[in-house]
Amino acid sequence: MSYLLGVVLFALAILISVSLHEAGHLLTAKAFGMKVTKYFVGFGPTIWSFRRGETEYGLKGIPLGGFCKIVGMTPQDDDVEPGDESRVMWRYPVWKRTIVMAAGSITHFALALITIWILAVSAGLPNPDFPTTDAQARQEPAVIQLSQCVVPENAVRACTSADAASPAAQAQLRNGDRITSVNGTPVNSYGDLLTTLRGLKPGDTAQIAYVRDGQPGTTSTVLAQTQRPPLDNPTGAAAPVAALGVGLVPSTPTRVTYGPVGAFGATADFTGELAVGTVKALQRLPQKVPALWTALTGGERDVDTPISVVGASRLGGEAVENNAWLVFFMLFVSLNFFIGVFNLLPLLPVDGGHIAIAWFERARSWVYARIGRADPGRVDYLKLMPFTYVVILIGGAFTLLTIAADVVNPITLFSR
Repeated sequence: MSYLLGVVLFALAILISVSLHEAGHLLTAKAFGMKVTKYFVGFGPTIWSFRRGETEYGLKGIPLGGFCKIVGMTPQDDDVEPGDESRVMWRYPVWKRTIVMAAGSITHFALALITIWILAVSAGLPNPDFPTTDAQARQEPAVIQLSQCVVPENAVRACTSADAASPAAQAQLRNGDRITSVNGTPVNSYGDLLTTLRGLKPGDTAQIAYVRDGQPGTTSTVLAQTQRPPLDNPTGAAAPVAALGVGLVPSTPTRVTYGPVGAFGATADFTGELAVGTVKALQRLPQKVPALWTALTGGERDVDTPISVVGASRLGGEAVENNAWLVFFMLFVSLNFFIGVFNLLPLLPVDGGHIAIAWFERARSWVYARIGRADPGRVDYLKLMPFTYVVILIGGAFTLLTIAADVVNPITLFSR
């Protein structure tokens, strides 16, 4: 029941954020005097609506987004009523049109920033000093997190009956124990532990010294076998190695909370990292199509593949089911930031395409004026329709592929 509640809550959060996106267009357009005739949440048949002034507000039957109708977004729009010629959008200065078209993405960024700030002063943000690379992790003390099995090839998943039992668990080691030596070889860091274990063979008996709650202790166990790449080449081919069945408990906390003032700086830093990550994710989209197809046709789902609204809602459900509200809100932040950036891409029919055309017209007019030629006027959107249809077709196919993969072979964050 909690899973279903989480799915519904996350889907509702997405719908609200998209509705606010359209409200950003609505409010800025009205503020500049542009005529806005419709603002609806959802698509399809109208369930309920009312008119206030010249604008009809309402709710449609399919809750998958929303729309805001601004009269005369392009010179080719033919729905301009007599007397409204001066209020059509394309006649306004380029800076005003830019603000109106960017207002949707700005709304998504604002939602993300506000949520990040709230998290910074409440649940906390990821600790920038937390070890995120293998090199950093190997410098940490060898304080262990116990696993119940040895999972091959460093896969992140739940244990199965086919997995070897954890030698550390069989040796009665516990979470938080700090290993100090293996077979007499001192272990001063997690990197030392890994290096020492790689020097042994599967089936060897390991004599382990450890410290628990300040008290030293010893135990022994028979090492299991697993597949791992070389320590000095994490992307190299995996080979059979000895395994203890433990992970690292970093000495630094995973999250840091801030005061109301300090949270602004932390929000800015986190947003910068999020921006870089979002741009990299957009760059990787084309190369992730084969991985999505593999997941759809029965292969293992790559956790780095894109997710749709369906997949995000499922992850939101998992987060609520496991009382991981920080994960829920971080998903909300990431999705809003991604949508905000995506909508600014200079491609029709997204908002960034309209902004790019407006500034292209401005630049072209400036150049023509400098070389003494007549202003060529506005861009003919009708000539751009074939390109627009190609973008819609590719985007639609990618969306359907992602949704299908999220239904057939979804990404999961928690064992269910």
